Amino acid sequence: MTIFVNHIQAYRFNRTKTLALLDKLEQDGNIDALGWRPGAGRAHIAWQLIHIGVTEEIFATDRLNPSRAGSFPELWPRFRGGSTPDDNIPSIQEIRSVLQTGREHLLETLEIYDESRLNEIPPSLKERGLTVLDVLHILSWHESHHHGQSHLTYNLFRAQKA
Repeated sequence: MTIFVNHIQAYRFNRTKTLALLDKLEQDGNIDALGWRPGAGRAHIAWQLIHIGVTEEIFATDRLNPSRAGSFPELWPRFRGGSTPDDNIPSIQEIRSVLQTGREHLLETLEIYDESRLNEIPPSLKERGLTVLDVLHILSWHESHHHGQSHLTYNLFRAQKA
């Protein structure tokens, strides 16, 4: 099993957990939880989840394959790292679409890489000193991190309603 195959399998597993959280919100009838904030200025679940898809899209394009155009660059300023979550809450369908499209583009971009390029530092990541292998690790951690934040936010939402 190659490092790429191993990471892609982890990405697929991680995504099942993220989508299961969206399923749970729907099943519980708590769609309004998407926009609930655990505190002033904190990110809501919708921001956390779209951020995952936007980040994958940015890596699939600007960072690893700059010749590829993104499908939703209009969302990048609102949902990229360092952005401030606003109160324009995306629908569950839009969240699913961004997660799916960002992931598809990421996997297509990873196809241009192989094991011989793991220690390569893409030009767009030179300033940060990140290799392709670092990117593989970061992307797996990234979804898990934001899924965890979303899950905690949902638990807090449910607790305050009880």
